[in-house]
Amino acid sequence: MSYIEENSSTLIISVTLKNTTKELYLVFMSANHTHKKIIDRLNALYPDPDIPLNHVNEFTLLIAVLLSAQSTDKKVNEITPNLFQLAVTPVQMISLGERKILTLIKQIGLSNRKSKYIYELSNVLIEKHQGIVPKNITLLEALPGVGHKTASVVMAQAFGEPTFPVDTHIHRLSQRWELTSGVNVKQTERDLKSIFPKATWNQLHLQMIFYGREHCTARGCDGTTCRLCRELFPKRRKPIICKKA
Repeated sequence: MSYIEENSSTLIISVTLKNTTKELYLVFMSANHTHKKIIDRLNALYPDPDIPLNHVNEFTLLIAVLLSAQSTDKKVNEITPNLFQLAVTPVQMISLGERKILTLIKQIGLSNRKSKYIYELSNVLIEKHQGIVPKNITLLEALPGVGHKTASVVMAQAFGEPTFPVDTHIHRLSQRWELTSGVNVKQTERDLKSIFPKATWNQLHLQMIFYGREHCTARGCDGTTCRLCRELFPKRRKPIICKKA
C-alpha cells in the first residue's frame, strides 16, 4: 500500500500489486453530512422551539431552572405560578423568607435544599450583583445551588449566549447518534460543541431535548427504533447501550 488519501466524502486507498497501482474507492457517508441531516430533521420538527420553563425575567428563569434539577419541566411549571405571583425579584424573594419559599415549592423534589438555595442566591444577588442576574457563566456558577448546566441554560435562554447544556436526553441522543463516546456529560458537551456550528447550539439544545422526550425516549427507542435513528443508521441492528449522565 503506497498511500491513503481522504476527503469529505471518499476514502482513496492506493495499492501496488506486481508493479501495478490500483486505487480502491471506498465511499462512505461523511460525518458532516450526518450532522447536517440531524440539524435539518430537527429544524423541520421544531422550527422555533420555545423555552419550556415559564418565567417573566432572568431571575425567575434562574429559579425555574434551579427547580428543574431532578424534576420535570411540567412539574416546575405547575408550582412556579404561585411562587412568582409573590416574588419575581431577589428582594421580593428574600422578603418571603426561606420557610415561605419551602411551603410554595414543597411539591417538588429536593424542596428543602432548593428553598435554601433560592433564599441564599437571592441574598448573594443583592449583596454582590445589585439584585441583577449576572451575564457571566463563572459568576452564575458561583451562586448557591447553581451548577454548570443551570448556568449554561440561563446564559443561553436569558441572554442568548451560545452554550450547549447537556441533560439526560441530550446525553442519550448523542450516544445513539454517535456524536460522543458518552464518557460523561462534560465530554458530551465538548464533543457537541466541536461538531455543530456555534450559531446552532442554543436552538439545537432545545430541539434535542424535545426529540428525546417525544421520539427517542429512554425506553421507547434503543437506537434502532425512532425515525432519526433508523434514518441515520439504517444498517444498525443491535441496540445502543447508553452510559447514564
